[in-house]
Amino acid sequence: MKKPLHPATIAAHAAGALDPQSGGVVPALQPSTTFLRDENYVLIRPDNIYSRDNSDNMRQAEAVIRALENAQDTLLFPSGMAAIAAVFRALPNRATAIVQSGIYWGTTAWVRDFCARREITLIEAHAADLIPTCQTQPADLVLIETPSNPWLLTVDIAAVKAATKGVLLVDGTAATPVLTRALDHGADIVMHSATKAINGHSDVLAGVLSTAAPETAVWQAIKADRKMAGAILGPFEAWLLTRAMRTLPLRVERMSQNALALAQHLMAHDAVADVFYPGLPHHQGHDIALRQMQGGFGSLLSVLVKGGRADALRVTGKLELFLRATSLGGVESLVEHRHTIEPHTGIPENLIRVSVGIEHIDDLIADWDQALA
Repeated sequence: MKKPLHPATIAAHAAGALDPQSGGVVPALQPSTTFLRDENYVLIRPDNIYSRDNSDNMRQAEAVIRALENAQDTLLFPSGMAAIAAVFRALPNRATAIVQSGIYWGTTAWVRDFCARREITLIEAHAADLIPTCQTQPADLVLIETPSNPWLLTVDIAAVKAATKGVLLVDGTAATPVLTRALDHGADIVMHSATKAINGHSDVLAGVLSTAAPETAVWQAIKADRKMAGAILGPFEAWLLTRAMRTLPLRVERMSQNALALAQHLMAHDAVADVFYPGLPHHQGHDIALRQMQGGFGSLLSVLVKGGRADALRVTGKLELFLRATSLGGVESLVEHRHTIEPHTGIPENLIRVSVGIEHIDDLIADWDQALA
């Protein structure tokens, strides 16, 4: 079809990932690490030499994400952190990087250490200060996360890009390409922890980078580094990822609906002090989210229960449908007491991070009501 396809159609058809050999309507799994040559030592498939960089299953998964992102090139990695690391490794020594503060702690901790070792000037800026910081501090790379984890702050991608001349890297994990196409808003590179909602079944570890400008020196450096360092996704994980993405738009739609309904319910609850969620009108960045997110506000929210650490732990301990585990974006609902995991980050002791799944919303609300009672 010549008309642009909707994300749900792209995902359901896995961007045309069929198995031409068998005629199967799903792609085959090919685990081979090396590939044949003929009697003249010519490759049977010129694009398949060695699985460190050559994998049909990886290419198929990348094709789905590339179409969903409206990108020109997409690269899969074995984790979200591996994807972020690949971008930072493309920076020269004594470069300058601006990183949004209050984002996923794993990113912040790794970036601080890496920049110290590589003599890269690191500037950390709060979401509200990003634009003036970018305007006054020339940077080779700017990293933002929107919505951020766990504060759910929404950053105006286009405004930040307009304020900087460097590469803008956007972590869009919480939004997914279904809700926000960061490249369409001006990002140079968009990253997702595909472990989360893109896979959505808590059984694949993966990361992904996409760009609208694959000819740039930075992207070519990232691509070469992935090949030489071997930071690739295995064929089985890529196959599982393709399989999972066929329902990505459906899952994101249901999770976003559930998350908004739960956020509204908890915001009105007497035992709750505040709820951080881009879909709530009082939340900082709600106006940006309205412009930047299409079809929902995602599955992630944070709840401040009234009281302190003991009160938050009491609530998480009484929840029955919300599983106590670290992750987000899966079909099952999860809760995490962030202060227990990361007490050194200044996270409030009464904050509970919530990843809302695809269960029936009445059951999810009832579970919170009994836990807060």
